[in-house]
Amino acid sequence: MIRLLLADDQNIFREGLATLLSVENDLEVIGQAENGKEAIFLAETLQPNVILMDVRMPVVDGVQATAEIYKRYPWIRILVLTTFDDDEYILKSLQAGALGYLLKRTPSQAIAAAIRSVAQGYSQLSPTVALKAFSYLQPVPQSSTSHFEKLSKREMEVLKLVGQGMNNQEISKVLHLSEGTIKNYVTQVLSKLEMRDRIQAALWAQKYLT
Repeated sequence: MIRLLLADDQNIFREGLATLLSVENDLEVIGQAENGKEAIFLAETLQPNVILMDVRMPVVDGVQATAEIYKRYPWIRILVLTTFDDDEYILKSLQAGALGYLLKRTPSQAIAAAIRSVAQGYSQLSPTVALKAFSYLQPVPQSSTSHFEKLSKREMEVLKLVGQGMNNQEISKVLHLSEGTIKNYVTQVLSKLEMRDRIQAALWAQKYLT
């Protein structure tokens, strides 16, 4: 059973979504938050598997809440569900730790499928959001092959897992290495590929390694 927390300041939408998701046998809505501050509190007290997070909310917005929850509880997956597909919101949410970004016009069945995927550690982006996210990537100067040749076998393994949305702790368990070692590998990957941050590496991996 996937335990869900819904964070949205629009009561009618939030409650309607809760009703729609409750018909899914493997999904359980365990809490609802009207703003980012409540989302942070309920994340601590309820420990959901996945949080559906709006970006524009009073008191504390969704981006700030995402960053705080990811910092404290990196095992909780956060899926942004919002009306807004502004570049700034998309990039800031993903950089804050969100594993997916969907628009509210997404059909409920597709939202349910995205929740299941995010719960397993895989990123989920709406098609229009994906185009904007990928535009954030630096153009590949020659070919993807030339980029691959820069990385060692172990660095490639780490990059693939980063692309799956895993954090350093999760990657260390998969590869049976210390978190410090994984952090060093991630730093090396960013340097070799001339990328600015982890989210850019994750998007690049999703585009070229899947």
